Amino acid sequence: MMLAALVLATPPEPVEATASTEVLLTAALVGIAVLVVLITFAKLHPFLALTIGSLVVGAIATRPMLDVVDSFSTGVGDTVKSVGLLIALGAMFGKLLADSGGADQIVDTIVGRSSQRMLPWSMAAIGAIIGLPMFFEIGLVLLMPVIFLVAKRAERSIIALGIPALAGLSAMHGFVPPHPGPLAAIDSLDADLGRTLALGILVAVPTIVVAGPLFARFADRWVPVPAGDLFDATPEQREKRPSFGITLATVLLPVVLMMGKALSDILVDEGSRVRDVLDFIGAPFIALLIAVLVAMWTLGFGSGMDKEQVSDVIGKSLPPIAGILLIVAAGGGFKQTLIDTGIAQVVANFVEDSGVSVLLLAWLVAVLIRVATGSATVATITAAGIMAPVAGGLGTTEVSLLVLAIGAGSVFFSHVNDAGFWLVKEYFGLTVGQTIKSWSIMETVLSVSGLLVVLGLNLVV
Repeated sequence: MMLAALVLATPPEPVEATASTEVLLTAALVGIAVLVVLITFAKLHPFLALTIGSLVVGAIATRPMLDVVDSFSTGVGDTVKSVGLLIALGAMFGKLLADSGGADQIVDTIVGRSSQRMLPWSMAAIGAIIGLPMFFEIGLVLLMPVIFLVAKRAERSIIALGIPALAGLSAMHGFVPPHPGPLAAIDSLDADLGRTLALGILVAVPTIVVAGPLFARFADRWVPVPAGDLFDATPEQREKRPSFGITLATVLLPVVLMMGKALSDILVDEGSRVRDVLDFIGAPFIALLIAVLVAMWTLGFGSGMDKEQVSDVIGKSLPPIAGILLIVAAGGGFKQTLIDTGIAQVVANFVEDSGVSVLLLAWLVAVLIRVATGSATVATITAAGIMAPVAGGLGTTEVSLLVLAIGAGSVFFSHVNDAGFWLVKEYFGLTVGQTIKSWSIMETVLSVSGLLVVLGLNLVV
């Protein structure tokens, strides 16, 4: 089943609880606590932590353990089937963009046309464009030499230029598919991908402005760090690179195809041939498949690669994402356990009776899990699983905003239990305190401003 067909005509039936409300809430709290302890203190891989957490939740909820295993396995299979293929295609696309020199072409073109005053804004644009098709860690490693070289050439602080770039990268990671977190949340909440993609970009733009160039003015005063010599030579580049226009068009192709489907669902009559075509090519799997095939020509062959080299790039893109796939799959299993034990329905009933904003509550749940575990992806998947029954009673746009509220919460205050925190600290040569005053606060500004934009959109759309 393609991710594009996830919008259900009727809300899911409530799950019959396996124990009392008090026991189920205890099971949820203990299960999340187990996740925190295993990931943060025991340093266990999140895949194993999510698997064990699911078993703990099922046991405390007094559900037969074989049923718990079935629930977990079903969640894993459904998630891999709907999300795993998209993550694999996204990895292929990102690898082609990096190895072809297309990413370098985007950077060189934008930076070369920027004045000193506009450099932070240009770096934010670079972070967002590079972050659109690439996973966070890959984009971060790719951006670091750029940040250092541009800062050194312009005689600017790495914080002044690095924070805007990282804000663009992080916003794409939290709000925009095909990143694993948003994809998994869309899957769990049965959200419309095209609409979520469009709204995600709408949320990301002002959020990047606030957390990037604007916040960087303050962070630069708090942490004035000049560019060092970590990257004192220009990175190796291909002799032939695809042009800026072709590269940018290729990067935006899957976005255009998926948004075209979303618009056709609104503007074109159902059953017409035009709508059938747009629905097919705009389905996430097909859109990304088309983008990869096009990228093989425009980025691969366009940079002078032969067939064997293009094939080699595609092959090398898959091993690094094995860990991500396992985490997302196990997160789907954990989500299904929460649903099948009745825990998610208990939370849904609480939301309905309390009058608390669904979007605010979803953000808070994601924030708590993010701060506790350090993983944006785990926070997104777990929060989406908890909020899944609530989504059944919401409209299509509200469900998309729910996905984005969770995404905003998932990037809140990165600190010492987050691998991204240490990557930024070591690359930038900062102390722990300096990293908190720059990177951690930037992530918090990104999270809070993202929530505010989501709440604002909820009033007008």
